Amino acid sequence: MTGSTFLNQIGLGGFDLGYLLIGMTVTILLLLIFLILLIVQIRKTSKLKKRLDKFLTGKDGASLEQDIAGLYEDNKFLKANTEKNKKDIRTLYKNMESAYQKMGLVKYDAFNQMGGQLSFSLALLDENNNGFIINSVHSSEGCYSYTKEIKLGQCVIDLGAEEAEALSIAMGE
Repeated sequence: MTGSTFLNQIGLGGFDLGYLLIGMTVTILLLLIFLILLIVQIRKTSKLKKRLDKFLTGKDGASLEQDIAGLYEDNKFLKANTEKNKKDIRTLYKNMESAYQKMGLVKYDAFNQMGGQLSFSLALLDENNNGFIINSVHSSEGCYSYTKEIKLGQCVIDLGAEEAEALSIAMGE
């Protein structure tokens, strides 16, 4: 087999052209694969750029940084206010314990001859069932009112039927 004169002139007269064709084919295939990978990467980068442009629409880097810093400051402000609000709410709950929250009212006719229920017993209690009962008795000679102290739902002075009923209503019994 005689080699090509061109190959002989460049010093490759004994070189097999089959190897050269195989090498060129592999090189072309690799170039095609790299070209396909390049196209895929360009498309992914293009999609990512579109998403970034959409995110940054109307903003430059400095204004976006200012917006983020503003959100951080707002967050710090909200956290501080939340702590203050929690403390205020605890104070309010503590104060509410001693506020009169429960009420029981019983109207009655102290003297059967009066007609109408002009007398009443009013029980006012806090969360711990401490408070007082006001009893107002209306008669033809006048109106008389008195109070009885209630501690933990009990009174050291005997209660009348209407007073006991008002206390029971206030305590939810």
